[in-house]
Amino acid sequence: MKLRRRRLPVMIPALLGLLACGGPRDSVVDRTSDERFADVQERGEAVMGVDQYTSAHVFEDLADGGRIELQRSVEDSAGVAQIRRHMQEIRTAFAAGDFRLPGEVHDVTVPGTEVMARERQVIEYEYQPLPRGGELRIRTTSPVALAAIHEFLAFQRMDHRAHGEH
Repeated sequence: MKLRRRRLPVMIPALLGLLACGGPRDSVVDRTSDERFADVQERGEAVMGVDQYTSAHVFEDLADGGRIELQRSVEDSAGVAQIRRHMQEIRTAFAAGDFRLPGEVHDVTVPGTEVMARERQVIEYEYQPLPRGGELRIRTTSPVALAAIHEFLAFQRMDHRAHGEH
């Protein structure tokens, strides 16, 4: 089917208008918006108990899994203690296949978590304190679990606008 030249100027604005209307709340475009980021930061503070704007996340892929780091960017002994409690809490929850907290922070089912829950018997979680917070090290020998862990960490990096290697 050929488009007639005279209809093209009318069709382009119409198509752009449809695209601008957007789709579901969690479209790729919306997921990276400043509004979505602010919502993640607000929910993150409610779930983790520390100001997300003065905390730093790292989500790093590793050959045998990955690591999640959360540290305060400012002097805050109460915040450091809260991060350490939170990291230990998610270690216990994740090991049990419970990924509700990341779902609450991101307001979606976080990619990779369904497989991580199903494969929980082949995934190890180890908490370590850090100078201004804590770290959760995730390890597996399962290729299926490893792919899910990397998917989970990639989503976290993107939605938190965080650092990390992949």
